Amino acid sequence: MSYTSLEECLLDLEKNGHLVRIKEEVDPYLEMAAIHLRVHEAGGPALLYENVKGTKYRAASNIFGSLERSKFIFRDTLASVRKLIELKNDPVKAIKQPFKNFNAGLAALKALPLKNPLSKPVLANEINIADLPLIHHWPMDGGAFVTLPQVYTEDIDQPGIMKANLGMYRIQLTGNEYELNKEIGLHYQLHRGIGIHQSKANKKGLPLKVSCFVGGPPSHTLSAVMPLPEGISEMTFAGVLGGRRFRYSYNDGFCISTDADFVITGEVYPGENKPEGPFGDHLGYYSLQHPFPLMKVRKVYARKNAIWPFTVVGRPPQEDTSFGKLIHEITGDAIPQEIPGLKEVHAVDAAGVHPLLLAIGSERYTPYMPAKQPAEILTIANHILGTGQLSLAKFLFITADDTNRLTTHDVRGFMEYMLQHIDLTRDVHFYTNTTIDTLDYSGTGLNSGSKVVFAAYGDVKRELCKQVPDALKNLQQFENAQLCMPGVVSLQTKPFLSYNEAHREMEALNEQLKDKAAELQQTPFIIICDDSSFTSNAFNNYLWVTYTRCNPSHDIYGINSYTINKHWGCNGPLLMDARIKPHHAPPVQKDPFIEKKIDRLFEKGGSLYNAIK
Repeated sequence: MSYTSLEECLLDLEKNGHLVRIKEEVDPYLEMAAIHLRVHEAGGPALLYENVKGTKYRAASNIFGSLERSKFIFRDTLASVRKLIELKNDPVKAIKQPFKNFNAGLAALKALPLKNPLSKPVLANEINIADLPLIHHWPMDGGAFVTLPQVYTEDIDQPGIMKANLGMYRIQLTGNEYELNKEIGLHYQLHRGIGIHQSKANKKGLPLKVSCFVGGPPSHTLSAVMPLPEGISEMTFAGVLGGRRFRYSYNDGFCISTDADFVITGEVYPGENKPEGPFGDHLGYYSLQHPFPLMKVRKVYARKNAIWPFTVVGRPPQEDTSFGKLIHEITGDAIPQEIPGLKEVHAVDAAGVHPLLLAIGSERYTPYMPAKQPAEILTIANHILGTGQLSLAKFLFITADDTNRLTTHDVRGFMEYMLQHIDLTRDVHFYTNTTIDTLDYSGTGLNSGSKVVFAAYGDVKRELCKQVPDALKNLQQFENAQLCMPGVVSLQTKPFLSYNEAHREMEALNEQLKDKAAELQQTPFIIICDDSSFTSNAFNNYLWVTYTRCNPSHDIYGINSYTINKHWGCNGPLLMDARIKPHHAPPVQKDPFIEKKIDRLFEKGGSLYNAIK
């Protein structure tokens, strides 16, 4: 469907059984987010909140809550978008099969943005920030946030929409030191296009003009999160995906998405920051308060009967997981095409996306050698960790599969394969004092931490234990040994105090296990944690606890470990200290009072009665 507005999309979803209206008054302070989370967790429908306390505007959430619903929204354009991406990777196909690819060519005609359309619905009303649905998502959040923004900036050296950047960077509307209606906070992380634009403006001593679009056709929202190659405009992609050209105009020198529901315009001045956050984020923890660019609000626009779309992020999987699935559905093998020898790469959602990457590469360097060992996959690993947002990963597991049966999307199966093949004396490679995700507090500071590559290839080294080995029972200081998955056992110990104390604790464990390496040959990984029962209770718990709470350079140890010529290895199991550290951010937790308060909507007579199973 070539939707002209967000409302048109929502009506289509409702008509086809994908949306439920909430008629009761709902509070934007915690209540709306709690409703969204409960419905999303149950695999429920999109939601239209018709009566939001404190504002005349309606709100909508869970629009992209499932891959099925997202594919339904873009059902008329997905095939042609995939074909265009395929043709970009192999343009000879278009020459050889012009009639077969004719529709893809027609779709590309929608890519060119349309300037100054006759109709400009978003300019119908000029309002204030205080008039918006000010949604406060988690109890410790610093204020109300925009969670589905499309933040538009232009290159000061190459102005115009074709060189512009559209990204989804969260916006803090209220709280902290922000002056209501006049100032908002702009949070963006490493490797973002907006950072390049702000750097150029700063060098010239000029403010960066920023337009924040909210709502509009759903293709606009998705385009803001698409990992497009440099030089391809998100606005052109929005036109192709939405089957309708991106419409825009300029007011007071600011770009306006004329089909948006809301537009906030303003300027970011060089060196002007204010504390932003905390905010319950997609790793499942709060990102804490830090200085981020201050945006001075110029004007706020809203179309007649505008609808405010939002989502809620927290411990995955959440709605942004569906974004990731849809992006993979659209782009397919786009990233492997950019990295020679790479067959697959997968960011593991259950581990917070950026902390954990799985990859399959090729091993073609030394086919004449009888012994198989990592070679080409080490080169590929370096390429992965030097590519865009993939470079934010902390843990990269990479292998080569000569049978072509292995897939990174079967996370458990892939991890078992890695653990069967890894040689802990050879296959562990550290990167220290480097960059990690801004939202990851397991490192040594904001954006700072370490990485580790586990690169395994060759013959099977071991069968994996299917139960807890006797050697891990009845230990001193370490208890409640539990099997997390074949080959991985968790141990519980006292809370983390300091790294000096942790070194002593791990040395004490090494003393107890150093003569039992043979008994533990089937247990390559041991996870040290605060709650072993929780960590082992579900595979996703193991992934979340282990890979979000570890800084590889500081938190990886080994039984009978050693360093030779600066290469680290161990002759027994590898230990990961996945306890919560004092410098970590707290995990997000639901408010029991709010949970009880929203029960009314799900009980008989409520708008959401029988809406979820």
